[in-house]
Amino acid sequence: MEKIILENYKIAKKMYETIGVDTDEVLERVKKIPVSMHCWQGDDVMGFEGAGELTGGIQTTGNYPGKARNGEELRCDMEKALSLIPGTHKVNIHASYAEFDGNKADRDQLTPAHFEKWVAWAKKNGIGLDFNETYFSHPKSESGLTLSSGDEEIRRFWVEHGKRCRKIGEYFGRELGQTCVTNLWIPDGYKDITVDKLGPRMRLKKSLDEVFAEKIDSAYNIDSVESKVFGIGSESYVVGSHEFYMGYAAQHDDVMLTLDAGHFHPTEVISGKISSIFTFKNKLLLHVSRPVRWDSDHVVIFDDELCAIMQELNRNDLFGKTYIALDFFDASINRIAAWVIGMRNTIKAMIFAMLEPVETLKKAEAEGDFTSRLALLEEYKSYPFSAVWDYYCQAMGVPVKESWLNEVRTYERDVLAKRI
Repeated sequence: MEKIILENYKIAKKMYETIGVDTDEVLERVKKIPVSMHCWQGDDVMGFEGAGELTGGIQTTGNYPGKARNGEELRCDMEKALSLIPGTHKVNIHASYAEFDGNKADRDQLTPAHFEKWVAWAKKNGIGLDFNETYFSHPKSESGLTLSSGDEEIRRFWVEHGKRCRKIGEYFGRELGQTCVTNLWIPDGYKDITVDKLGPRMRLKKSLDEVFAEKIDSAYNIDSVESKVFGIGSESYVVGSHEFYMGYAAQHDDVMLTLDAGHFHPTEVISGKISSIFTFKNKLLLHVSRPVRWDSDHVVIFDDELCAIMQELNRNDLFGKTYIALDFFDASINRIAAWVIGMRNTIKAMIFAMLEPVETLKKAEAEGDFTSRLALLEEYKSYPFSAVWDYYCQAMGVPVKESWLNEVRTYERDVLAKRI
């Protein structure tokens, strides 16, 4: 198999050379782009606080055996997944994954000490960490409002949570030597017809100003804000809409905007929004997911929109300005397989996009030769990019094609099946 893969790559390399693409150069580029793998796929977003149920419009379906029950199991599962994914990547964790060792602290009391095990593990594995503030699945989020709450005590609690999360993100950046992206998403909203839409948004703006008041070196931590069109329990009104956060990020140079692939109307795609955001901002966070009818966060597949996202980044030389993270949770299949499928597809789409002769296409477009533009776009789809992907996996020492599934099945038999 190794010999066949190498021979196929040599043929593919020559074919791409005919259209001006250096495949070796492409693979060197993709090696340098980390994708942030989300920890919450491994335990169905439950975290380590002992929460009985998920709130904030978040819902997982399925009860596949072998869910991680603690930090050690979750990190072990993530190591297994990362061993099957080419490249060096990052891990994305939520504040609800703090570890207390018997001395539990509420979310407004979280400190770097509660994440020391995560940092030690990241150092051991040579990976960076990203962070997410957790505004759901908590008694003080039961009203449906957190940073936008009219109850000052509730609002202040969550403001303090946001401040402490930023310091934890800074801690990750300092300790690991890789910038931590700390993302803020809140579930705030109303289920039915809403009379006062401005009031909660003004309170949210005030809260954000307070959360972001302390300046933190961007070498260690970068802040981002994430919108959503609706959620379970907030079908009629979401405080943190796309327009709200886009306006806030536009006014604050040190705050990024997050585009989540599942947080818009069913016919909207984030690939079409990227260039608009970069007209006004110089950095962007993407949460790559797969919506099915609503924000159902299905496992990322190699579909048109995933390729379009990566093509938009490549065509405009934006990979160096964009942070890419995954965000989905599927409890109906093997959770490690879900990670591997999503991560491998994301990297595969990067390679697919980078193998496109961008300058040739731009030249045709600039000259008004739209016939050539369309014809070439379609013909390039059938070039042997899969041979380049297979070679990349082999060169990076991870399983090629579906052979990774055997390792997942073995791990399921030897480890996951023993969790009762």
